[in-house]
Amino acid sequence: MMSAKDSKAAFTISTFNFTSNIKETKKHDDEYDPFACRDQKSGTSTRDAFLHLLKSSLGTGILAMPMAFLNAGIVFGLVGTLSVGLLCTYCVHILVQTSHGICRKIRVPFLGFAETAEKVFQHGPLSLRKWSNFAKQFVDGSLMATYYAAACVDIVFIATSFRDVINCDLDLNWHIRFYIALTLIPCLFIGQIRDLKLLVPFSAIANLFVIVTFAITLYYMFNESLVFDDKPYIAKASQLPLFFATVIFAMEGIGVVMPVENSMKTPQHFLGCPSVLNMAMLIVVTLYATIGFFGYITYGSEVRGSITLNLPYGAPLADAAKILMALAILFTFGLQFYIPNDILWIKIKHYFKPKNHNRIQILLRTIIILISGGVAAAIPNLEPFISLVGAVFFSLLGIFVPSFVETAFLWPNHLGCFKWKLIKNVILCILAILALIAGSTASIIEIININNDVPENIAQCHAYE
Repeated sequence: MMSAKDSKAAFTISTFNFTSNIKETKKHDDEYDPFACRDQKSGTSTRDAFLHLLKSSLGTGILAMPMAFLNAGIVFGLVGTLSVGLLCTYCVHILVQTSHGICRKIRVPFLGFAETAEKVFQHGPLSLRKWSNFAKQFVDGSLMATYYAAACVDIVFIATSFRDVINCDLDLNWHIRFYIALTLIPCLFIGQIRDLKLLVPFSAIANLFVIVTFAITLYYMFNESLVFDDKPYIAKASQLPLFFATVIFAMEGIGVVMPVENSMKTPQHFLGCPSVLNMAMLIVVTLYATIGFFGYITYGSEVRGSITLNLPYGAPLADAAKILMALAILFTFGLQFYIPNDILWIKIKHYFKPKNHNRIQILLRTIIILISGGVAAAIPNLEPFISLVGAVFFSLLGIFVPSFVETAFLWPNHLGCFKWKLIKNVILCILAILALIAGSTASIIEIININNDVPENIAQCHAYE
């Protein structure tokens, strides 16, 4: 999922940092209702919130699902995808419920992800109160790191797609790092856009490209013969951490959830059954499992970090899909890059004179994009890169933080019979830490073992001439 990148303008970046604009309401009524204080006129409708959540969840991560099944096996892949989907949905539930609870307690209409963590610590157990600012900075920092890392993945994906098409069609053998350098040129310009309204047309075009790419990919997938005999039901134990890390990367959209929920006119419809979240995640999990299962069945052990990269070399329709998907990611790079950069700028802009803000912003964005390109060049293999980002960042933000924050909010008298919620959250935190350690370790080993300098097999390019 990586991804807020496909969202348009139902919410702005200010939704990620609310407390700078909201003062805690000093009402004295017995039951404060934060929903009644939302913007009932210009807020997002339930339908629009559903579409935004669905669209933000159906990003490029879905194209990595066949690779996830390669590291899981056909049966374990289906069961694991369903399990991770339920886990991610549940963690979103407890994060939003905790946010609603702390909003009622401190009497504010809504809070962002980082502000929810901050206020829970600030009004929670005495031992945690001194850590409230750290909690906010940790979540903000993790969000920035997540989006910057996802930007690196995007650069690798764009470069790899163009390499496969250009090297093949022109019988070249240019290295992936050359294409990464070329990809940085348009990224440097798109990354300078600071107005969300200017990014909307790029997102609209990108959405069209994604739809066409999905259609072409499905056409090729279901035109191939489906072979089940050589596919294991469950992969080797050493591969399973890569599976979980990839699925978490693909499915986790924790950074988008609070802005979508906070922008709703009727946030009561976000949770529950049926609800915006449950219906969106049901569709997401179904599509992810379908693409992952049939993509792996079709391409087997040859499956790559994005299913589009498995499409036939040299075939015009397949080349069009690869280029369109690369352009879609390039066009949404500005929105992907906008979110962490705005969080960072809010934190540091007071260190500079207002007259220098424009030049500092240009310089800052340029440096960060060049650093992202450097990281992409250092790890130019898409498959382990995706797993590494999922293991490190999304396991923390998507599982560990919601579980820990809920525990702090409910402590000590609201943890349920026999403190079952405490036990449940301890288990979730342990799972998140295990996913982080096992997934990142397996990904790093995979990166080390892969020979980055293996040239493309140009002979494949002529198979469809």
